[in-house]
Amino acid sequence: MATTYCEYVLNKGKDTVHRHYHDNEYGFPIDDDNLLFARLVLEINQAGLSWETILKKKDNFFKAFDDFTIDKVARYSAAKKEKLMNDAGIIRNRLKIEAAVHNAKCIKTIQKEYGSFKKWLDNHHPKTKEEWVKLFKQTFRFTGGEIVNEFLMSTAYLPGAHAATCPVYKKVMKKKPKWALKG
Repeated sequence: MATTYCEYVLNKGKDTVHRHYHDNEYGFPIDDDNLLFARLVLEINQAGLSWETILKKKDNFFKAFDDFTIDKVARYSAAKKEKLMNDAGIIRNRLKIEAAVHNAKCIKTIQKEYGSFKKWLDNHHPKTKEEWVKLFKQTFRFTGGEIVNEFLMSTAYLPGAHAATCPVYKKVMKKKPKWALKG
């Protein structure tokens, strides 16, 4: 059994959704607020499901959620949320859809205060996983420990996305801001 995501992906072969995600997205810093929001929503939707399911539906999620444009998602009406509930291309879970809309509104508030969601994250870095979970639970909906951990690891705020022996590890380290190398 693989002990790291890197080993898991290696065992899956070259042409998988996991391989593309591992090699090009997982653990790399994200500067764009809409993409950070997208990653948060995808992590929330993974709860109770396999990450492979989310990766296979990723393009559908981007289409259904207007490319995760925070301003648009924050204004979703009841009719739009119902349309999402009927979209077989995504995870049709009312609590997760409501959380996405609520969290978009929270990010808009954060953007007003900090200038961006990214700057809010940067301003709170470094924190322990436990401190991050507490902050996220105070700020957002549907953000338990595993969701917060994976969101922060996948966006380079917490270590552990790649084993030091993984060839992608060096690529990630080159892209991380110097302050993030401590955390």
